[in-house]
Amino acid sequence: MRRREFIALLGASTLSWIRLAIAEPNRNIRIGVLWHAGSAEQEREYLTVLVKAFNDLGYIEGKNVEFLHKFPAEQPDRFPVLARELVESHVDIVIATETTGAVAFKQIATSTPVVFAIVSDPIGFGLVASLAHPGGNMTGLSIMGVDTFGKRLALLKEAVPNFSSVAFFIDSSIAKLQPGSMSAFAAAATAVGLSFRSVEIPVPDAIEPAFAQAQSDQVDGVLVGGSMMFNERARVGAAALAHRMPTISAVAEMVPYGLLMSYGQDFPDFFRKAAGYADRILRGAKPADLPVEQPTRFKQVVNLKTARALGLDIPQSLLVSADEVIE
Repeated sequence: MRRREFIALLGASTLSWIRLAIAEPNRNIRIGVLWHAGSAEQEREYLTVLVKAFNDLGYIEGKNVEFLHKFPAEQPDRFPVLARELVESHVDIVIATETTGAVAFKQIATSTPVVFAIVSDPIGFGLVASLAHPGGNMTGLSIMGVDTFGKRLALLKEAVPNFSSVAFFIDSSIAKLQPGSMSAFAAAATAVGLSFRSVEIPVPDAIEPAFAQAQSDQVDGVLVGGSMMFNERARVGAAALAHRMPTISAVAEMVPYGLLMSYGQDFPDFFRKAAGYADRILRGAKPADLPVEQPTRFKQVVNLKTARALGLDIPQSLLVSADEVIE
């Protein structure tokens, strides 16, 4: 390879780092992260994964990168405020960890690169033009949340004898943002022959009464969804156990708190991949040219401790198919 061609190739792959590390040698790369909970402690499972993923890619806090974490505490009006704060802080890139934050950035950030980590329908929310060709300044990862309702209900039906009725507990903010989730749940329940109800949970204090009512109404099981339900995973698990209610989620990280099972995406891996997207963009790739990735792997977790507490004998078929069994 001739010297001129080599220099051109080298320049194409490192242009972004030259801009960031040489043109402004005294400034760290600034990465903004808009979470959904109220603190780093509430987000610890995923915050730790995200920061480690950046570290593994060479972004070391205190050395060459500064993280600006924002926590809206599930308050819808706080998402656009904090999104604007990050953009006005002149971050080099932002990570929107879920849908509400991604929508806020879409309305505010027209040039700042945005990577979204967990969004159910990026086209439907107007974040990208298409999965293959996002266009604009946003890209990231899309989950298939509503598409797996049927699988989760089938797992509950297999685990619980005479399972005929189910309730879907979803926090109100997600229900308003994604109204199609409840109709998708209804369709999935009907398809497997279950009677069903959807229950919006407006505040954490409504979680325990919802489980109490489900028990009183002799509902056979509960499916939970929404970021508030994840934040309140200890309260959800305690209520499920107290009211002897077999409960399933998409999120494996909720299961140790008292849920019976989970089936869904590998969410820690989504955060690792989000860091990878950000790295590619910081190195010169354009968000418009990076296809939105959909999940190719789903994780199933079974909690035998909860099963024993509920008096359930989990079929061997479920244990064999599980990625993780909590003894």
